[in-house]
Amino acid sequence: MKRLPAFLSLLMAIGLSTPCWAADAPVPNKGDTAWLITATMMVVMMAAPGLGLFYGGMVRAKNMLSVLMQTLVIFCLLGVLWAIYGYSLAFTDGNAFIGGFDKLFMKGVTPETVVATFSKGVVLPEYIFAAFELTFAAITPALIIGGFAERIKFSAVLIFMVLWFTFSYIPMAHMVWYWAGPDAFTSAEAAAKASEVGGFLFNKGALDFAGGTVVHINAGVAALIGAFMVGPRIGYRRESMAPHSLTMTMIGASMLFVGWFGFNVGSALEAGGTATLAFFNTLVATCAATVAWTVTEAVLKGKPSMLGAVSGAIAGLVVITPACGLVGPMGAIIMGLLSGIVCFWGVNGLKRMLGMDDTLDVFGVHGVGGILGALLTGVFASPDLGGTGVYDYVANAVAPYDMSAQMIAQCWGVGTAVVWSAVVSYVAFKLIDMTIGLRVSEEEEREGLDVSTHGESAYHV
Repeated sequence: MKRLPAFLSLLMAIGLSTPCWAADAPVPNKGDTAWLITATMMVVMMAAPGLGLFYGGMVRAKNMLSVLMQTLVIFCLLGVLWAIYGYSLAFTDGNAFIGGFDKLFMKGVTPETVVATFSKGVVLPEYIFAAFELTFAAITPALIIGGFAERIKFSAVLIFMVLWFTFSYIPMAHMVWYWAGPDAFTSAEAAAKASEVGGFLFNKGALDFAGGTVVHINAGVAALIGAFMVGPRIGYRRESMAPHSLTMTMIGASMLFVGWFGFNVGSALEAGGTATLAFFNTLVATCAATVAWTVTEAVLKGKPSMLGAVSGAIAGLVVITPACGLVGPMGAIIMGLLSGIVCFWGVNGLKRMLGMDDTLDVFGVHGVGGILGALLTGVFASPDLGGTGVYDYVANAVAPYDMSAQMIAQCWGVGTAVVWSAVVSYVAFKLIDMTIGLRVSEEEEREGLDVSTHGESAYHV
């Protein structure tokens, strides 16, 4: 402690009579930036071709191209809308439910502007953050099409996606993920001030590391509402509607598996320790869920199927999404095992109970898995169970963990996502049905959407 005054005296002796240093603005770390660029590309791969092939292989051959077309065009359309107004409404100050128009048309965003991460004094270039979040905003609505594949109008799909993206995805993203950033939490008074601009569910304390509520519950509920409102496929439960290419589905699922590391690990926003935890948890939870689904199916149905195995993998990826950077590896494995069993019930028992034709089991996997994951995050984030706990940026330490309070916060997240998405989806589907209609004609449906809607065929014989 005695060296500092001597050093200052030396500086003054050589002419620096007022030794002071201006605080340097944080500069993005090139490693963090490079990782986010990579993660963003991985999520793009998840959408096209990953999701397209995964879904496309599960429909009948006459509808393969319609699924590929829907996933690609939805992703690209909403990517444009994200840049025009989505990013601004999701990630600027506004109120607890929606942001403002400060960055409409990406106004004010330059190669020099930065955004906060989850560490004090650490930032990212704003463009790569906006691009990373774009991929979430564009792939989430594309998940929904699995609920009503093979019978909906292409125009109805696009109009619905614009409405749902605007009134469900953007508000949910703002409610869960928008906050003032860690550097604003310097004292209790500053924290209270910073909380005034935070999203509704963020301020409730709901934990969602990479999108359990924003992505999976949100999309799963929309698919459920869509399945009911569009109605079942012609011949549902009377005619064979087996997947036409489980090989394509396996290829797509594998791309989703790999790309999901960009989705989950990229959500750490830094190439550091939390990212490695998210990576490991994503890996082991998915492995556990695949095993659990396969064993459950073998016991209950007599034979394990390829479709079941890949469904289990997706269930594991879904369940760990909200928790990947918050729980320990053993918690992740337990979550994966439970998701394999619970989501198996979701696409079998629950689906029959509800009596709806959710073509590609979006609700059974994403909705059920997302709800399970969001709730279990509140359990396994506890440091006593190997989790990281919740960091207190004022104290600069992990806060005492109250599991009961955290579970209440998680229930707020789940309940808000379910109700918000259900209301928006119902209104959007109803408006479309009253104007241009939701379904293609019976003749077009029997012919297949590839030819009747797009004038093409996936396969020529």
